[in-house]
Amino acid sequence: MYIGLDIGTTSISAVVLDTQTGALVAHYTVANRAAVTAGPGRAEVDLARIQETAVDALADIVSAAGVDGSQIRGIGMTGQQHGVAFVDASAAPVGPAITWQDIRVQSPMPGTETSYLQAFVDRAGGRDAFRRMGCLPAAGFLGTTLFWLQEEGQLPAPPSIACFIPDAVAAFLTGETPRVDPTLAGSAGVFDIVSNEWDADLLARVGLSTALLPPIGRAGERLGGLRAEIAQKVGLPTGIPVGVAVGDNQASFIGSVQDPTASLLINVGTGGQISARTDEFHFIPGLENRPFPGGHYLLIGGGLFGGRSYAYLLEFFRQAGADLFHAAADDDLYDRMTALAAAAPAGCDGLRCSPLFTGTRVDPSLRASFTGLSPQNFTPGHVTRALLEGMAEGFHQFHEQMKPVVGDRSPLVGAGNGVRRNRLLAEILAARFDMPLHVPALSEEAAAGAAMTAAVGAGEFGDLDEAMGKLLRYNEEISGK
Repeated sequence: MYIGLDIGTTSISAVVLDTQTGALVAHYTVANRAAVTAGPGRAEVDLARIQETAVDALADIVSAAGVDGSQIRGIGMTGQQHGVAFVDASAAPVGPAITWQDIRVQSPMPGTETSYLQAFVDRAGGRDAFRRMGCLPAAGFLGTTLFWLQEEGQLPAPPSIACFIPDAVAAFLTGETPRVDPTLAGSAGVFDIVSNEWDADLLARVGLSTALLPPIGRAGERLGGLRAEIAQKVGLPTGIPVGVAVGDNQASFIGSVQDPTASLLINVGTGGQISARTDEFHFIPGLENRPFPGGHYLLIGGGLFGGRSYAYLLEFFRQAGADLFHAAADDDLYDRMTALAAAAPAGCDGLRCSPLFTGTRVDPSLRASFTGLSPQNFTPGHVTRALLEGMAEGFHQFHEQMKPVVGDRSPLVGAGNGVRRNRLLAEILAARFDMPLHVPALSEEAAAGAAMTAAVGAGEFGDLDEAMGKLLRYNEEISGK
């Protein structure tokens, strides 16, 4: 049995995966309440509190599984990409961590109209300098955030290490210096995903040094053994292997897709992505190319739409009720919205939504829009369904960009709470892609994928393809509506 820990933005999840049966023995989720008030445009978290919550989650998942701790053979780690966490050589936090939601680099540099982000790109050598990074730099990325801190004189000096939040948790559990897998390093905007190394020349051009960054490891390989004081607290053996963390997007793919060479994965959480695995690096403007364990890549269409777009609409309805009718919304407002949307016809009588409330990674200035409003479709149900159909259309457009490289793939797999908890969205996705959508049997896909990397790291499987083929299955096939 193996534990998978997922250090998410809003929650921390843990699972115990039984590799004999392919089932989750237990899963546990707790809210991530480590956010701190940091000022306009900033998104910071108390790293020490995240580390403490992760330890509590380990104790709770061992208790929930009801197994002897000696049956657990390893701990896999995943979590939010982008952002930055600072630790010292003993893995103790150095100040707060900064998450992917931080947008301070979009503000203008003092005395200019040029944003920190644009200055970062210009000094690096322009957009072409990032072709081998797999993605263009954006707000919230490790590289751009380090640049802002450097320009503002707030960058911690070595021997502080700038890593990712799940790396910092893995280091804390073991007391070892962090190592970062390419699946996370590739989200920094300063990591060459073809050669699998930090781009020292680009970093020098923007005034940063590789001395601040951790060495490269491999997802699931042993970072170190669980520290004795933590092992005693959580009910696990001292020294149990803790693996190098894997990026959450890749972990979700690992925990969802049975046949990685033929499948498309749509994952809807706070944001959303459509992913297809490739064996070669491809540069396609508007898409991201992320490292995948085993020398592969994930071609990604990453949208800043997903669960939070639905949440923006919910908040509008909530505020309208409060402001106009002095009415408080019930806790089931999501369910009521979806029920109204299900009653609206496909196509919403001509109403269309582009759900880009916070733009795209390529163009953050874009905003959401509703078009085709008429007296017949200006209803809460039509508006809600149009937003869901707009999300599906966004994923489909990404897929059209991928097709010259990945071709027509099947099956279509849908993961994440946005799919599991909103059957209407799953049906709309199946209809737009004109193929059934398969829902993975394992919930908490990212945590399950992390556990699988630990199993591969322990030598139980030869590689991830073998593990995915033996452990994964689909428990539902949803047709389009």
